[in-house]
Amino acid sequence: MRIHLHDSHYGSHIIWSILIGLLVYTIIPTAIVRLGSFSAFRKGKRVTGIALTFDDGPDPAFTPQLLDLLKLHGIQATFFILGAKAEKYPEIIRRMHAEGHLIGIHNYRHWTNAVLTPKKVRKQLQDTVTVIDNILGFKPIYYRPPWGIINLFDFLHMKQFQLVLWSLMVGDWRCSGGTDRIKKKLFARLQNNDIIVLHDSGQTLGANPYAPMYMLEALKDFVEECRKQGIPFLRIDQRMQLDDQTTIHPIDLSSLKA
Repeated sequence: MRIHLHDSHYGSHIIWSILIGLLVYTIIPTAIVRLGSFSAFRKGKRVTGIALTFDDGPDPAFTPQLLDLLKLHGIQATFFILGAKAEKYPEIIRRMHAEGHLIGIHNYRHWTNAVLTPKKVRKQLQDTVTVIDNILGFKPIYYRPPWGIINLFDFLHMKQFQLVLWSLMVGDWRCSGGTDRIKKKLFARLQNNDIIVLHDSGQTLGANPYAPMYMLEALKDFVEECRKQGIPFLRIDQRMQLDDQTTIHPIDLSSLKA
């Protein structure tokens, strides 16, 4: 009986150690960046314009359709891409850049930093930087970790990368409720200074492979309504540069490296 009690106490000790470890390693750091000023997360007070951001691509089925939609409406957005997918579909990355979109990092693979060692996170970042540099000839500096989760050592990367989260998430990686559910959430929070996160691929853990189809349908109606109301769109780098300005200057596409 004493052995059983000892084992039970030991098991509880292990569980508490794990919970405390997670709290220190990932839960508290993630809370700090979401509540603090370490990332482009909260809505700006003086910036006028919605920042559309897209995670998990490029996807050969849905990303080209998304690029067509954005081009039709003259919208420049920000794409947080996975290095492994960029390596597989470099032509989509080239098109993103040629059409004036900003490209950021979403890790090489869609693995959460909560379970990665500092060394593995660094490799995820550097491998993706290398891929994009090989395709476009420059190194990206904007970073959104999968699920917006970081670990304690990720603060060390903030000297090299600008962390970017969001102010509005609509759950568009799910198919439940279809287009109407996504539209309802987008229009319910229709404001002119949101950072909206959407997903142009449904190939990650917990996502539905067909979910981007509904996102595209909802986004079409959303951008049309924003245009009617005169609400502009901007890239993350524009948003950060214009925190203390009132005029949004479009990106000069002729100055971009093809």
